[in-house]
Amino acid sequence: MPKRVLIVDDAATMRKIILRLLAAMGPFEVIEAADGDDALSLFQSSRFDLVLTNWNMPGRDGLSLVREIRRVSRSVPVIMVTTESEKSRVLQAIQAGVSDYIVKPFTADTLQQKVRRFCGTVPMAATVTPSDESDA
Repeated sequence: MPKRVLIVDDAATMRKIILRLLAAMGPFEVIEAADGDDALSLFQSSRFDLVLTNWNMPGRDGLSLVREIRRVSRSVPVIMVTTESEKSRVLQAIQAGVSDYIVKPFTADTLQQKVRRFCGTVPMAATVTPSDESDA
């Protein structure tokens, strides 16, 4: 059964980049949200094995999303994927309950290592179809 991953970022291009990197790793069921409010609604109404969230978004930001997720579940891993690299910001995220932290820009290898840490070894995807290559 594929792992369910929630990708939260206000930038559609960043969501597509992460989605493609996950698709290259193996079978994931990926749900996208453009902001923290949509992500929280999705999280509360469904089951996820991993959440990847941006910090800076309109409306509910990633930090408050992490705090809300932690009120619902302490066990679902949450990886913050952000441009925020100052130590004080990283500390804030850790205190809010993030499981790991990735600073943008990141490499495919970095994202894949972090995801494997929480989702285990995922079989490699056999192929990427041409439709997966469009629009981003």
